Amino acid sequence: MGVSLPRWVWVGAGALACVAGMVNAVGFLGFEHQSVTHLTGTTTLLGVAVVQGDRESMLELLAMLASFLAGATLAGVLIQDSTLQLGRRYGVALAIESALLFAAVPLFSRHALAGMACAAMAIGLQNAMATTYSGAVVRTSHVSGMFTDLGIGLGHALRGLPLQRRRLQLCGLIIVSFALGAMAGAFGFARMGPDVLLVPATITGLAGIGYAGYRHVRVTGKT
Repeated sequence: MGVSLPRWVWVGAGALACVAGMVNAVGFLGFEHQSVTHLTGTTTLLGVAVVQGDRESMLELLAMLASFLAGATLAGVLIQDSTLQLGRRYGVALAIESALLFAAVPLFSRHALAGMACAAMAIGLQNAMATTYSGAVVRTSHVSGMFTDLGIGLGHALRGLPLQRRRLQLCGLIIVSFALGAMAGAFGFARMGPDVLLVPATITGLAGIGYAGYRHVRVTGKT
């Protein structure tokens, strides 16, 4: 399947992947040393905790899974379908993500699990929103699928098959953006601690405001 998305979606995908990279770096470097932007490792740790009978870890990991799921559910309530339309509530979703990340900062500083939960919910919301508006082409919270698509593309190239260049470019954009975000998050955490989450919180907040303004101009311009 080819990739035919508006330019602003490409810009948004890169920016949101960068945000996810920053948040995940803070999750790994913070008090729990755990990913918050994808659930593969969390689910694995839950399985280990169940076998070891570690009740406390089980409850904490279940809380992380539930938080991410709650964020994705909220995106489904807000956006409702996969049709990319200016009237969809992307600005509201970004504003809520921003609020969750702002809320996570003092909680992280107090080593409260609720900080991790807020961050996980924020990224669950973000990833579901990106998945919805792109028809499952864009995943901004993790890069396993992007590397898989790149590998498929390389395999096709070796066989002399046609390449979906736009799809591969999108994969490269998200991978690089996520990595740059992780680097920025690690750099900021070393100097600011959990306060570095104020950066992605501000980015998503400004993006939500910018989208609302853009939508208002487009809508009023048509009337």
